[in-house]
Order: sequence, then C-alpha cells, then structure tokens
Amino acid sequence: MFENYFKIAWRTMARQKMYSSIMVGGFALGLATCLVIFLYIRHELSFDKSYTQGERIYRVFNDYRGPDGSRWTSMPPMVAQIMKTDYPEVEKAGRLVPQKWQQAGSNLFRREDQAENLYEEGFVYADNELLDILEIPFVSGSRETALAKPNSIVLSKRMADKYFPGEDAVGKTVILNENKTTPYVIGGVMANFPSNTHLHYDFLLTLTGVEFWPGEQTSWCCWNYDTYVRLKPGTDPVALEKKLLTIRDTYMMNYLKETGDPGAAEAKTRYFIGLQPVKNIHLDPEKVSDDMHRGDVRYIWLFGSIAVFILLLACINFINLSTAKSANRAKEVGLRKVVGSVRGYLIRQFLTESLVYSVVSFVFGVLIVTLAIPFFNSLAGTELSIPWRTVWFAPSLAVAALVIGIFAGLYPAFYLSSFKPAEVLKGTVSKGSRSSGLRSALVVFQFATSIVLIIGTFIIYKQMNFILHTKVGFDKDQVVMIRGANTLGEQRTTFKDELLQLSEVEDVTLTDYLPVMGTNRDQNTFWKEGKTREDRGVPGQFWFVDTDYIRTLGMKVFEGRDFDKQLASDSQAVVINQAMVKSLGLKKPVGERITNSYTVFTVIGVVEDFNFESMKGAIGPICLTLGKGGSIAAVKVNSRNMGGALVSLTKVWNKFMPHQPFRYSFLDESYARMYEDVSRTGKILTCFASLAIIVACLGLFALSSFMVEQRGKEISIRLVMGATTGSIFQLLTGNFVKLVLIALVIAAPLSWYLMQRWLEDYTYRINVTWDVFVVAGVISVFIALITVSYQSIRAALANPANRLRSE
Repeated sequence: MFENYFKIAWRTMARQKMYSSIMVGGFALGLATCLVIFLYIRHELSFDKSYTQGERIYRVFNDYRGPDGSRWTSMPPMVAQIMKTDYPEVEKAGRLVPQKWQQAGSNLFRREDQAENLYEEGFVYADNELLDILEIPFVSGSRETALAKPNSIVLSKRMADKYFPGEDAVGKTVILNENKTTPYVIGGVMANFPSNTHLHYDFLLTLTGVEFWPGEQTSWCCWNYDTYVRLKPGTDPVALEKKLLTIRDTYMMNYLKETGDPGAAEAKTRYFIGLQPVKNIHLDPEKVSDDMHRGDVRYIWLFGSIAVFILLLACINFINLSTAKSANRAKEVGLRKVVGSVRGYLIRQFLTESLVYSVVSFVFGVLIVTLAIPFFNSLAGTELSIPWRTVWFAPSLAVAALVIGIFAGLYPAFYLSSFKPAEVLKGTVSKGSRSSGLRSALVVFQFATSIVLIIGTFIIYKQMNFILHTKVGFDKDQVVMIRGANTLGEQRTTFKDELLQLSEVEDVTLTDYLPVMGTNRDQNTFWKEGKTREDRGVPGQFWFVDTDYIRTLGMKVFEGRDFDKQLASDSQAVVINQAMVKSLGLKKPVGERITNSYTVFTVIGVVEDFNFESMKGAIGPICLTLGKGGSIAAVKVNSRNMGGALVSLTKVWNKFMPHQPFRYSFLDESYARMYEDVSRTGKILTCFASLAIIVACLGLFALSSFMVEQRGKEISIRLVMGATTGSIFQLLTGNFVKLVLIALVIAAPLSWYLMQRWLEDYTYRINVTWDVFVVAGVISVFIALITVSYQSIRAALANPANRLRSE
C-alpha cells in the first residue's frame, strides 16, 4: 500500500515540474536556514560545557547595588588566596589578568636562538592553579607545574608548532619585546582552546613571583585580577556568597577606613561578592562586565525566531500551492471515492506526498548548508560544522523531515480529502475558492515577516552608519598606528623626530592609550583636592600621553590649554574631559587641583567629550596626564596617497628596527571593529531577510501562475471585449499588491517596537523615522510586482483565440 502511495507521489511531482520545483526549492531554502541557525545556536549554548567538573567552577565578581549599580570581575590580588585559606568550601582558587596591561595582550615574540621577532596577540597572566581549575589539557609538559616557576610560559599547540616545528618546546627559552634580561622558559604546551570557550589565548604568562610594583600583591587598591574557584562537592554557592561578605567586612572595609575613603559606609550596605557559574559567562545572564568577547542571548532568540518564521514561510508555500490546485485534484478524489476509497486512505496518500517533498527538500537543504557553512562562518566569525559524527544528528534530521512533512501536509490532506464525489462529478466544486481566504492570510503573513526583517536590516545599518560617521570628539581618519614602539627604547624620541621630517606626516604621538579597542585602559578614582574623606570618589580613566596627543588626534580644547613641552610644571598637570568636570562638580575647572589619592594634579585644560568606549554607554570621565614611553606611535598623515605614506613610514622603521616587522593598523578601522557585532548582525539579518523574501516570492510566483491558469478564459473574454494590456495587468496584480500593503500595515508597528527595544542598548542612537517604513513598503510592493508581472504580462499578451477555440 505504502509503495503505491510513494509511486503516486513521485508521479505527481514529475507531472507538475514547476510547482514541485518551487515547493522543493522553498522548502530546501527554509530548512537550510533553520539548520544553519540551529548549528549557530547549538554552538552558542555549548560554551564552557565541556568541563568534567563544570558544575563546581565559578568566577568571582563584584556586585555593587547602588543607584548606578554595576557588576565587574576585576578583584584585588589577595582575594584568591583568602578564599583558599579562609573558606573550607573552596577546593581551589586561581587568578587571571585578562586586561591589556603590562605584557598581557600583545607582544613581540621570538625564540632565544633567533633574531627575527614576530608580533603575537593572545597573552594573559595566569596562576598555575588556574590550569587545573579550568581543566586545560596539555599535549606536552605537566599541567601541575607548567606555571609554577617564575618567568615560565605556556604556549598553545599552534604556537608551539609555529615556533618549534618538529621539536618539543618544553624547556626552550623565548624572548618578549627584546627584553633579554627577563627571558621566559616554556613550562608546557596546552591544547588549542576550542571556539566554544570564553578563553581564547595562545600564551599564558606565570603570575609566580610577579609583582607589578612594590607591595602590589598584598594591596587592596589594585583591582586587575579575575578570580576563578572550584568548590568542593555539595557546596551551596548561594550560601557561600553570603559567607564571602566577610571579605568585604574584614579586609576591604579596613582598607577603606585606613585610606579615609568616604564611601566606606556606603560600601558596607551596597557592595557584595557574587559567584558566576563558568558555564554562564558567554551568554552572561548575570550581566557581569569584563574584557572578554561574549555572546548575546537576545541574538539566540532573534535568530531562532527567524528560523521558525522562515520554516513557516516554506510550509505556507506548500499549503498554499496544495490548496490552490485543489480543483486539479478534485476529480481524482471524487473518482477514488466512487471506486471505494475511504477518506483515511486519501489522507495517507496526501501525507505521503508531503513527506516525499519534505525528504527531497531535506536532501537539498543539507547540500545547501554544506556549501553555505564556510560563507556563514566568515560572515558571523564562527567555526560551525555539520556534526555528522554525532550519533544523534542523522536520526534527528530524519525525525525532523517526518515531523515537518506531516505538519506541512496535514491541512492540505484533510482539505483535499473532504471533497464529496457528487459535487465533484457534477462540477460544482469551486476552483480553490474555499481556501482563498486562508491563502490570502498566509501570503500576508509571509510578506509581513519579510517586511519586519527588511525594516530591521535598514535600521541596523542606519545605526551602524550613524556610529561610524557621527562626531566622536576626535579625528580618526588618516591616522596610522605603528605598533611596537616600546621596543625602540631610548630611540623613541629620535624615531618620532624622523617621522615628523617626512612630508606626508603632519603629527605624531607616542602612547599606550587610544580611543579604540586593543589599547590600554587604566581605571582610577578621583576627588577634588582635600575632599577624599568627604566626597564620594569619581571613577574615571587615567591615561598617560605626550604633549602632541591632543593635537594629533584632533581633539578640541574646550577650555584652558593643551600640554606644553616647554613648561616643566606640566608634569604635574592634567587635561580632563567635560564628563570629568561635571562628575567632580568643577564650576571653574582650569586651575583646580584634583587627586587620585596618590598624586595631586593641576587642571590646565578641558577637552570636549570624546568616545573612547562603545556608544552603547555614555561617555565617562577621563583624565590625561604626561607620561613617558608608549608602545604605539600614532601618525597623522596629511597625504591622500596613503600607499606612498606607508612606504615612507616603513623605511624609517626599518632604519631603526631592521629585524623587527613593521606592524601598523588604521585608527578608523580599529574604531569600526568596536562595533563588529552590530555589523555582523546587520549582514546576517540581510541574508535571512533575502532568504525570507526569496521563499515568499517563490510561493507568490507559483500562486500567480496558478491564478493565470484558472482565470485564462476570463482573461481571454476580457481581451475580446476590448480590455487593454494595462487593465489585465492591473486585474491580475491588484489583489497581490493589496495583500502586500496589508502586510506592511501589520509589520510596521511590530518592527518599530522591536527595533526601539534594540536601540535602547545605545546611549547615542538614531531616531526611527517614517521613511524607513516607506522604503520597506516600496521595496516589498516592487518585489511583489516583479514576481507576478511575468505571468500577468504573459497572460495579457496571449492570443485569446487559443483559449476560446474549444468553447
């Protein structure tokens, strides 16, 4: 019986090639999109789930529950040791310094026995205990002792293979930043971190014997350490969080009282310590601030919803085309019932056809995914792959094909099997009109979904364009950032002077701090002089710059003056931004004296606020002061011939550092990378919106073809009676245009609400204006017209005699 069902289903597909192709094509695109999104969601949800003792691994975070409440991970260096010794619930505790600070971040790197340096990123400081807590697998060396000795380093396998091909790297010596006085010895080689972990480092530098300044390791003022703990089995983390308040009450409060911090009383009631499960770090439901790239659970919901909607669009195509062609199947149903076929058999027949369509579509869908995965990976910055080796994957595909086939075919099966033989044989069954209302509603749903995606894409791109082109308080164009300037040592000033001699160079500044990602940050607390025991401190950035910094970056001095290299007193001077002026309550800031509790500075100038972090947050207070050194030479180029300027810069660099590669990047590109997540979301949404439109248009094209076929004689009579080509075109397309306009009316308020919620993340954002909806509506109507116009124009230009000859 079922063999007969499959034969009939296959013959039906072969007879109706165009409709079958559209149904399979739409289904395959929808299924491929769903599969890609499923792989993406699976990857996002799998982060940090591979630890064998993952349920007991936590990251410690600060929880300030004040009016401007915030959560952050950086802790004082002593917290890990205190947790190990004072809390029996803690089995192990270890530290990480993820900030781009000291040698964490990026460095010049070479073997001791080679002269050529290479620039590498992915350095981080870590305790030896952390290796065991996070169960980092080793391919060479011992995890128990790899970072136990001073000046030891652990390399990832890819870096060990790069620098020591065919050799055992353990025990070899490497040099960082040409610092030959402090060589590092490789204590072990770890496996490469997988893509689904919150840690992505290639070099682990030991914290054993490290003290960044005298007394730093026992200080409570240095908050730079992320602390991880593994709890003993059976420990209640909520109960332990309550016990951790003794760290605040015993240690932190003593420090605040000793320094006379006026916030001590407030900290007693509003500062808490929390434990974040390591498996939650990537999607971060606790909203803990850190320096790591994280995912966003809202994107999982967004893309998951898109997958469901696109799959629904594909199913709608099947339902629409199946019911629209009901008149063509009516006689078949009537005759089958006359010869004794019962409704149950007919339902199984039509469901079998649906299953055949579903299975064939799945085969093509998987093929599309195989071809599209590399493109999606480059677009989304992921490393997805089809998990063929996973036991459950292939059976899951088979079950999904079965379920989706039944779901899509259920309504058409019951609808087509409901025809009565007498009505069919008398010719009283209308040509699909019984379900025309449903078909119209489904077309509206298809285009409403597509329009929401179109509007969302437009708004994301408008916000991205606003971010990249709005005034940010500094000039990011035509600025080249030369990396590794710190390795020049005492030659830095001479190097800078030679750069300034180039005709293409306008200005140069040496610094570690720039208003883009990948450069240093240094958080301090500031007070007016004499107010440290009275006022609550103002948290703000503290950047060391040179006298050419403000001019090179084109910042505007709003009040007072810039730094002057001729004035020795400027060594104790600061230039602050308007946000710092407001936060400190300085009515006449120039000449005021402020302190960070270590040094008192005189304010000599105020610069206009400039964005040094993401526009998702408000511009914070910042304080610029003069400092020596700097690993970045930021060069303002005055020539539009950037290629020629780079050649000149390279020549000067090679003159000073012939064995070190010339490494550079552009300030504007580094600024744009701060918003890579927004850009990627826009690109992904564009792809999904395009797929949704394609699937919807495939169905619309097939429906218009069927409509022309069903109304062929009517069109011919109208043409004989004098109807014009334009009036026939309007007749055939008018209803579809109405449906698209109804879809626009439904989609506009929904997309407005959704995008307003998305824009709430940004302190600086666009206003959603009416023109976005007009453009989306025009595009949707245009696409609909293009889709149905081929069949409509063809029908209007056809010779009516061909259709009426048999009448």
